[in-house]
Amino acid sequence: MIRFSEIPYERPDIEEIKSKMQKLTEAFKKASDYEEAKEVFVRKDALERHIISVSTVAQIRHSIDTRDKFYDDEVLFWNRSFPELQEYLQQWTEALLASPYRKELAADFGEVIFLNAEIELKTFAPSIIPLLQEENDLTMEYEKLLASAQIPFRGKVYTISQISPFKNDPDDETRLEAWKAEGGWYKDNREKLDSLYDRLVALRHEMSQKLGLKDGVEFGYYRMTRNCYDRNDVDKFRKAVRKYIVPVADGIRRRQAERLGMQYPLSFADNALMFRSGNPKPAGDADYIVEAAGRFYDALSPETSEFFRTMREGELMDLLSTEGKEGGGYCTSIHDYEVPFIFANFNGTQGDVEVVTHEAGHAFADWMNRSRIPEETIWPSMEGCEVHSMSMEFFAWRSVEDFFGKDAKKYLYSHLAESFVFIPYGTLVDHFQHSVFEHPEMTPAERHAEWKRLLQIYMPWLRLDGEIPFYAEGMGWQRQHHIYSSPFYYIDYCLAQTVALEFWAMIQKDYDDAWKHYMAYTKQGGSEVFTKLLENAGLASPFEEDTIKNICKMADEFLSEFDLTGIE
Repeated sequence: MIRFSEIPYERPDIEEIKSKMQKLTEAFKKASDYEEAKEVFVRKDALERHIISVSTVAQIRHSIDTRDKFYDDEVLFWNRSFPELQEYLQQWTEALLASPYRKELAADFGEVIFLNAEIELKTFAPSIIPLLQEENDLTMEYEKLLASAQIPFRGKVYTISQISPFKNDPDDETRLEAWKAEGGWYKDNREKLDSLYDRLVALRHEMSQKLGLKDGVEFGYYRMTRNCYDRNDVDKFRKAVRKYIVPVADGIRRRQAERLGMQYPLSFADNALMFRSGNPKPAGDADYIVEAAGRFYDALSPETSEFFRTMREGELMDLLSTEGKEGGGYCTSIHDYEVPFIFANFNGTQGDVEVVTHEAGHAFADWMNRSRIPEETIWPSMEGCEVHSMSMEFFAWRSVEDFFGKDAKKYLYSHLAESFVFIPYGTLVDHFQHSVFEHPEMTPAERHAEWKRLLQIYMPWLRLDGEIPFYAEGMGWQRQHHIYSSPFYYIDYCLAQTVALEFWAMIQKDYDDAWKHYMAYTKQGGSEVFTKLLENAGLASPFEEDTIKNICKMADEFLSEFDLTGIE
């Protein structure tokens, strides 16, 4: 097995790749029978896998150290190259849709590839190549700005990831000071953040107009490959969130304020503290958490055991928060080696455990479908992917005592509560983006005002008194990476969380049966659209009001009756 550190990287010749793509497209058009067309189809998929693999290795190594000049240049190279390659991929897509062998290809590889191809054609024209390149550069600039953050706090300097543990410290003074320090850094950089987003909104709106689309919302939906629902369905979901979830979430926060002896509405700093004695913490350091995860996956199933051993032996996880490292966490695929990779920033909080469950849920899904052809059917669309990860977090409840020791009970309560309360926040992010792209002429001040307005609707438990810079002034959306880098990639989390809570409910009744449903869902990869994947696995759709209503009832009862005796 090759280790990640041993994977070679060499910048490819883009002109040579373009030539290969052209030749494959022509050969596909000229195929004399289905077998010949299928052979070209498979060769094209192999080329695309290789391109994605090489660029992914560069991106991962850049994420690990954004100060590395070599990989910084390589990411810039790919930012320029992918928009150019898209023109050649579009030619292939047009040939695929016009193929006389469409019926046979769909029988072998699934109808979803044609559905997605039709969507893909709506998102590109050669005229937008310079705009796509500029968009990539601006996104990279945003990521580097956040990665470069140096936040003074009590005589030391921290990155955004490193200051996070102080933001939920049980000491009120420490916690508030940390929130103010981080908020102050964002506010000091507000002009740059506003400028970057101004240009990104303008670019995305301009691209939508050049493509003949209604607005940036329609463009964003197509780019997210929304192939089984539209903005009307999302609007219906948002209404159900406001009707059912927000009141229950508000009740969770009211009980939290009472438990903490805090004023309601809560400040952002107090909102971050679930228990007076502090939020749950893992029972050990990073090495301990990985060992505990190994025990969990070994016991869960033969498939998960083999998967996690591969991740560890192949150095396929970079978990510690270090200087110059990009913030956040993600999972990605290195197709040439048929392995996933997990990137994270451990910081000593419960989020560290959620990384080796959440991101490993993504990685396991990739592992289970790593040999699928074509590459695009390894993963479903993003809301489908997030079901893998968010649901795996709940299956890990079985090992809660191993992960959290004396804080196990705290974690069970807070994990369910925060998973539930997250949905209004994620829905707020989505609603905000709809507002922005339906009104691209908004000024920065108007965007901040809109975020503040929506905060009061979706998260009424937060106090917007200006005490904490940036956050309490309606600017907190600027810390949400997806808003800058992946427009409309956020309602996906909310839809998936709804399904994950359905899994949680199933786990309470029969763990093994719930796992069978999870495997039935996961083994499908991206072979069907999201709603069909759910149906095939015997799961309810999050777009049905009753799904949300039933989950609310069960979660509210569980949390209201949860025995917190002995926990301060």
